[in-house]
Amino acid sequence: MATEAKYSIVREVGRGSYGVVYEAVVSQTRNKVAVKRMQCNVPENVELALQEFWALQSVQSQHENVIQLEECVLQSGQVFQPISRQYRKSDSHLLLIETCLKGRRCMDPKSACFVWFVMEFCDGGNMNDFLLSRTPDSQLNNSFMQQLSSAVAFLHRNQIVHRDLKSDNILISHSPGGPVVKVADFGLSKICQGKVNVNQHCFSSACGSNFYMAPEVWEGRYTAKADIFALGIIFWAMVERITFRDGDSEKELLGTYICQGKQLIPVGEALLENPNMELQIPLKNKKSMPDDLCRLLHDMLTFNPKERLDAFRLEIRIRRISYGKKRQRS
Repeated sequence: MATEAKYSIVREVGRGSYGVVYEAVVSQTRNKVAVKRMQCNVPENVELALQEFWALQSVQSQHENVIQLEECVLQSGQVFQPISRQYRKSDSHLLLIETCLKGRRCMDPKSACFVWFVMEFCDGGNMNDFLLSRTPDSQLNNSFMQQLSSAVAFLHRNQIVHRDLKSDNILISHSPGGPVVKVADFGLSKICQGKVNVNQHCFSSACGSNFYMAPEVWEGRYTAKADIFALGIIFWAMVERITFRDGDSEKELLGTYICQGKQLIPVGEALLENPNMELQIPLKNKKSMPDDLCRLLHDMLTFNPKERLDAFRLEIRIRRISYGKKRQRS
């Protein structure tokens, strides 16, 4: 007798370089979930899947602004096996990953390897599309800035550096109290092992999306403060609705840049070429943001990471700014 599938796929909701995301329902409860499928046919994809698993399972159900992992399932051929959160190096689950996936190229469809991430479902799509479909709202922007700064401080407190923060990787969930942001897509994240200061642990592999990368990421030596630079780009673009058109997808994306003729240069790259460059914040309209928010963005986007705010000070500063408070009118 055939057993009923645990999840039923409803529709595809997103597709990227490394995986496909579906809306699905739990067969027994009919609750909605998001299911992300990553094919592990090359070592790079395996590494991304493993990094996402390690990051999400290490902070399971601890912060409302970080996407929650329900379970992770390894598919090898026609065999599906949950990957345990309480793993040990001797666990069969971990052994299965190491022997069946890592470094192996699967050409036979019948023996194809996939990792399925089952996560909470966010009914508001991603933050980029959500904001661009709405009239600018300073109170909503303020709420999103507070939620995101809280999420990143939580991740850094737990030794996790995201390394690919951008509006496309932030999801929206509707709630009675208003939209809730969820930091997602941890494929490029890194966990700093040991009792190390997350702001002193150095990474060397340049990764992320160009328009959000800090100057030191372009150089290939950076710390968790690169996440703060990316947040600064997101906050600035969100407040002033600065967008660019992605060359590959032709999609309009929130992001700040420097104009050189007709060419758009990422802020981090421009600062690397000219560390003394003064960023024009605000870019469009002085009335779009108060002075304390301008100073905050400057402190998030400073060239020298040692002078840049860390996530813990940002979390405090963001609660004190006057922007978006009810007494202020845009």
